Amino acid sequence: MWIDLLTLFPEMFSGVFGNSILKRAQDNGLLRIEATNIRDFARDKHRSVDDKPYGGGVGMVMMCQPFFDAVESLQQQKPEVDEIILLTPQGQKFDQQLAERLARKQRLILMAGHYEGFDERIRTNLATMEISIGDYVLTGGEIPAMIVVDTIARLVPGVLGSAESHLEESFGENGENGENLLEYPQYTRPSDFRGMEVPEVLLSGNHERIRKWRLDQARERTRQRRPDLLNETE
Repeated sequence: MWIDLLTLFPEMFSGVFGNSILKRAQDNGLLRIEATNIRDFARDKHRSVDDKPYGGGVGMVMMCQPFFDAVESLQQQKPEVDEIILLTPQGQKFDQQLAERLARKQRLILMAGHYEGFDERIRTNLATMEISIGDYVLTGGEIPAMIVVDTIARLVPGVLGSAESHLEESFGENGENGENLLEYPQYTRPSDFRGMEVPEVLLSGNHERIRKWRLDQARERTRQRRPDLLNETE
């Protein structure tokens, strides 16, 4: 998978994507993540990418021209771009199901903005999709872009090593019949720490009992903490 990031601050991504699982995935050719500075496509000596809004108002608005030119430049490369994603509080709420759909794409462009938002023509004539990571406002689109890329990337075959690794996690359809459940409790050594003991069933070696216990625990935890997830699957 190939993901392009359009941003005013490409250096912000080096620490997140230059370590751990995502770095190995890139080194192994499973992922290609590139950050492009939007200012590289500005046309004046000041490298301007924002301007005052028509009609007045506070703040500055991201201009059309640098974004259109940047996307058109990236589109000239192969493979073809599947989705051009605008990161905005007005977008579709990002969740695991959307991540799984995007993980099946070959190439994505994510546009991270700043200031008071984007010129509406970027939204209506350039982006193919708008995504929000939640109902709150951040200083820019870089952190949402990191979240979206990390969530998608770990679903790409081979990135986590095991094809089933993500299925047993929260929101990963880890129940029966495609149930969307939170993850069951996990334990490791020692089996008794300060009087806090690991449930006996996990030490039993009985894989069917363990499987059933984990499913029951996942259902109960979801029922207590996120009953809305159960309502979606019932």
